[in-house]
Amino acid sequence: MRSDRMAAEMKKLARKDSETKVEAAKKASANLRGTIAEVLASDQPAFEHDDMQLMKFHGIYQQEDRDARGFARLTGITKPTWFMIRVKVPGGVLTAEQYLQLDAIADEVTHNHSLRVTTRQNIQYHGVLKTTLKHAMQRANEVLIEALCGCGDVARNVMASPAPFTDPGHAAARGMAQELSNALCPVTNAYHEIWLDGKKVGGPEEEPIYGDSYLPRKFKVGIGTVEDNSVDVYSQDVGLIAVIEDGELTAVNVVIGGGFGMTHKKVNTYARLATPLGSVKPDEVVETVATIAALHRDYGDRTDRRHARLKYVVEENGIDAVREEFERRVSFDLQPWVEIPDVGHQDYLGTHEQGDGQYFHGVYVDNGRIVDVDECRMKSAFRDIVQRYSPTVVLTPNQNVLFGDLDDEALKGVKKILASYLVADADDLTSVKRGSMACPALPTCGQALTESERVMPGVLSAIEGEFLRVGLADVPITVRMTGCPNGCARPYSADIGLVGHKPGHYDIFLGGRIAGDRMPELFAVNVKRDEVAVSLRPVIEAWRDQREGDEEFGDYFRRQFGPSEIRDVLSGDRDDPLQEQVLTALTVSA
Repeated sequence: MRSDRMAAEMKKLARKDSETKVEAAKKASANLRGTIAEVLASDQPAFEHDDMQLMKFHGIYQQEDRDARGFARLTGITKPTWFMIRVKVPGGVLTAEQYLQLDAIADEVTHNHSLRVTTRQNIQYHGVLKTTLKHAMQRANEVLIEALCGCGDVARNVMASPAPFTDPGHAAARGMAQELSNALCPVTNAYHEIWLDGKKVGGPEEEPIYGDSYLPRKFKVGIGTVEDNSVDVYSQDVGLIAVIEDGELTAVNVVIGGGFGMTHKKVNTYARLATPLGSVKPDEVVETVATIAALHRDYGDRTDRRHARLKYVVEENGIDAVREEFERRVSFDLQPWVEIPDVGHQDYLGTHEQGDGQYFHGVYVDNGRIVDVDECRMKSAFRDIVQRYSPTVVLTPNQNVLFGDLDDEALKGVKKILASYLVADADDLTSVKRGSMACPALPTCGQALTESERVMPGVLSAIEGEFLRVGLADVPITVRMTGCPNGCARPYSADIGLVGHKPGHYDIFLGGRIAGDRMPELFAVNVKRDEVAVSLRPVIEAWRDQREGDEEFGDYFRRQFGPSEIRDVLSGDRDDPLQEQVLTALTVSA
């Protein structure tokens, strides 16, 4: 146990003299109520600043159609305000009934009838009008789905390795997602009052974990396994690695202080890989995560939202001080890290046995967008599958979909339906395609500096062409694109990370790896979109020529061009890009 003297050494972070406007809005919100209900019932077309911030806790972002800005400037006619709803799906697991309801909601409230699977295993609805917000929330609630904590300064959707294996160990690991989601949910009744016409509760509502100001910033939790780190535990505020031995969950390794958001040219912002804390017993996980959230609450920076994540508390206090404060607060003894092999990564596309005589089948969803487009009628196919066979539906951290609990007949039927709707089979995709992700970016995201989802197919096709040309398109690889440096598609652990710099231009990072436990290096800055693939060509060709055994692309780049010390922090104030150095080295060796 830690002494009071040692406890005082943990410093509360603050870069400025006063707290942000968001902090003031939270404190004055009456536990996330604000004036949301009043504005919702009025003719006011949009919400003002304070309510906009509070709406995020309810899973809603106020947005606009950024494509319409030019039209508005020319004509003076503005489109109605758009909203994005992000519903919470712990571990990505949905019943058939829930999936069908979410599918129907998309038809009822979104501008393009699509469901967007996120990199955190949520579902997002884009282009929702103010007049249909409450309808969407109530329809989701009919099947016990809510958007509370979809966004905001609270624990976000708890992620988990998606494969529905039925052995006790994997089942217990997945079950932790729902358990943690329940434990970390705010106790306020505001959500039910505003969206579900619930009865107002009198008296104070004390938040045992969050307090009246909630957390300084978002708080992300992910549960992985040794064989599958598709949740990217090292990118999480709290990453949990399930240690499964002989089919039983025996321990949980804990890493803390990860996070990929940063700001271009800001030295005090950075992406960071989480640091090992120790291990805990499975029945200590809830207390562990709640305690770490409380540390974030007490020590996080409330004066600068760009410096407010838990990663800054860990980096600037040091893991030893944070560990000692953690041990002082919990009721159990933290155990040493359990030695495990390097984590792996699985996409679970195609057919797999669950372990109970049934199967699950994984389907690739291009950038998570479930929609009918041209000949590929994916949304209709998924609806048909769920209506006919009532499978468990699992959303994956790679934005794909698994259909579980299929017997032989159902599996054959699922494959037949997918083929009839021209949905791509996983066996027909290259590894470059299978390992790709992009964030939504334009036209809906207010943070986007440039395109991502809408241009990723073209950029990826060009990159894929370079790998096909050297005959290595089927080697496991991750290619991830974001429209800004906030890193929602987790580019800062990818083999190839493309990060929006300005309209039509990207920074290129190389040298991460598919396992998600290593950061890349800055290769090039401000590269035009149509020059991305060409800029990669010399490195791809060198990998072909200099590859050792089954060496993957990121491992090759790291071995040949990375610094001697592996980084766990990638600053917004970037190092000099390596492109010139790399090209010089390749010219010399040619």
